[in-house]
Amino acid sequence: MDHGTRIAIDVGGTFTDVVRLDLATGALRFEKVPTTTQAPTEGVLAAFAAAGVEPGAVSMFNHGTTLGLNALLTRTGARVAIVTTRGFRDVYLLGRTDRNVSYDITYRKPPALLERRDTFEVTERSWFDGTVGTPLDVEDARAVATRIAEGGYDAVAVAFLHAYANPANELAMRDVLAEVAPGVAVSLSHELSREYREYERTSTAVLDAYIKPIVRTYLEVLEGRLAQDGFAGRFLVSRSGGGAMTVTSAKAQPANLILSGPAGGVVGATAFSRLIGVPDLITIDMGGTSLDASLVLDHQPLMHQGAQFEGMPLNISSLNIQTIGAGGGSLAWLDDAGALQVGPASAGAVPGPAAYGRGGTQPTFTDAAVVVGHLGGDSPLGGTLRLDEELSRGALKPIADELNMGLEELARGILQISVSKITGAVRAITVENGLDPSGFALLSFGGGGGLVAVDVAHELGIPRVIVPPGQGAFSALGMLMADVQHDYARTVVTPLAEFGEDRLRHVEAIFAGMETEAGQALADEGFTPGSSALTRSLDVRYSGQEHAVSVPAPAVGPGFVDDVARVFADLHLRQYGHVQDAPVEITTFRVRAVGLIEDPELPVVARRGSGAPQPFGHRPVHTATGPVEYALHLREDLLAGDEVTGPAVVVEHTATTVLHAGDVLTVGRLGELVIDIATTSEGERA
Repeated sequence: MDHGTRIAIDVGGTFTDVVRLDLATGALRFEKVPTTTQAPTEGVLAAFAAAGVEPGAVSMFNHGTTLGLNALLTRTGARVAIVTTRGFRDVYLLGRTDRNVSYDITYRKPPALLERRDTFEVTERSWFDGTVGTPLDVEDARAVATRIAEGGYDAVAVAFLHAYANPANELAMRDVLAEVAPGVAVSLSHELSREYREYERTSTAVLDAYIKPIVRTYLEVLEGRLAQDGFAGRFLVSRSGGGAMTVTSAKAQPANLILSGPAGGVVGATAFSRLIGVPDLITIDMGGTSLDASLVLDHQPLMHQGAQFEGMPLNISSLNIQTIGAGGGSLAWLDDAGALQVGPASAGAVPGPAAYGRGGTQPTFTDAAVVVGHLGGDSPLGGTLRLDEELSRGALKPIADELNMGLEELARGILQISVSKITGAVRAITVENGLDPSGFALLSFGGGGGLVAVDVAHELGIPRVIVPPGQGAFSALGMLMADVQHDYARTVVTPLAEFGEDRLRHVEAIFAGMETEAGQALADEGFTPGSSALTRSLDVRYSGQEHAVSVPAPAVGPGFVDDVARVFADLHLRQYGHVQDAPVEITTFRVRAVGLIEDPELPVVARRGSGAPQPFGHRPVHTATGPVEYALHLREDLLAGDEVTGPAVVVEHTATTVLHAGDVLTVGRLGELVIDIATTSEGERA
């Protein structure tokens, strides 16, 4: 059993969150340090120092990084070539002909990551059933590899037609590239996605290749620096699907890291839902740059197969997360019509909000929270950063003067706009999917989540807000709860009506083949059969449909067809509201392989022997009817069972929580703040 120290470091756009867990004592330590965008390795090492731990004393290091995502956002990734089947050169650039934005006449498709001249064809061909119609023409492949080597490319995506059914030709192309162009990073489409849809699989390979050199270099340098400092523990990286992957796997398939930024928080929320016995949660994670909203249903995160980045498909399993540009650093500005807007642009880590005193002059959400009174200089952020109200007021003044408004009125407007945007994001994952928010509790975390959670809950009729311990660094805490995860898939479109004994044996062989591959991968990473788990599932649809429903795979045997049909009908009714009298078919077989990490024990908070928690002060908060005195409580002083009635502000090391008149906060056994939302219009909400 591990009795050492675990550390998780989550690099965000503004702050890097750090959690240190001492397994022997259960003690948790939360820290925040500024993100060092230009020197990410130095920022991670600074985070170790902030947590007060030497790398050599750490048994497990969980890391979340936005390096690959940032390279895509800024278009600063590798120079990429595509190698594809002769005759299919334009699959990637043509993409799909659908248009998600229907009514915006100014819409322009985001630019591709490469030009047509970067796509090369070779002679080869496989069929949908896995038959190799034309083996790879090695001389043709050598000629293409030579052009790539001489063309200054950093990486190449190999995406051959029907390689998901038989990868032999892609593997042969990799051998040619390794010989002729050994300095070029290679991404093979079948290693990332063994599923049909050529465009989606090609796009996934291109995205992987685009970020592979920069991510691989970063992780290798970080590995080396940590090793120099004595680190010999397990190094895990957060992945988009909600689990973790070893650093070796992350270097090989960095596409799995692109959407991993908010994953730690959802993983933590899922584990926390089980710890506190609340199965259904809406989560909001408000950081410095953005806000991420997601769902936990029956103690499980909401997943979807096939994500997108700026319209480019990423055919991997990922958490269903709604992200908007509404963070603590979101800038307030006036549009061409003179209307007040907030975000999506952000002040970021440098210079940050004006209140930070680091040279920022533009008004942000944080500055508005300072002027309203939700934040103040009496409790430093992260223990060291004191907010300057005068700088915040100075940043808001130009817009206030232009709109002929008071500073407090403008600040309230900025907060209200942000709450409206966040409410819209929550509605998108609940109401627009037929789910009633009032049946959920709202789990709020991130540095800014506690500032808006109660107002969002009030707007949507959510009866309860829960704020977990260490809310400002909760995503990093969630990483400590993540198991190592691999996903495997095989596309074999098969009508249920065609299942007989031979077909059932084929199904078992498909699953068994994936499980053998998965078991070997976990064994290579140090997981024994006793510390791993394999789960089977199926993608099922009505014949002729485009989208499928993922269903748990029943036992392969005489009742297989009836069980699949029944479970599919139940899930289709739940997700789409109807069932059809139409033929049903399986499209994809899936196996999820999990290397089980020992769950950390969260410390239980002591109970108060007698009396009630006392505020350490009061602060005027500017509401629509004027200033109201809010009691100030230090979260670290609150004990299990304590009750605080609003209006109040609870401040802690990494975040702040606001509750209004009529709201009642009770402290749970793990130190979570459980806020029952007032159902009447008592008082004014700031």
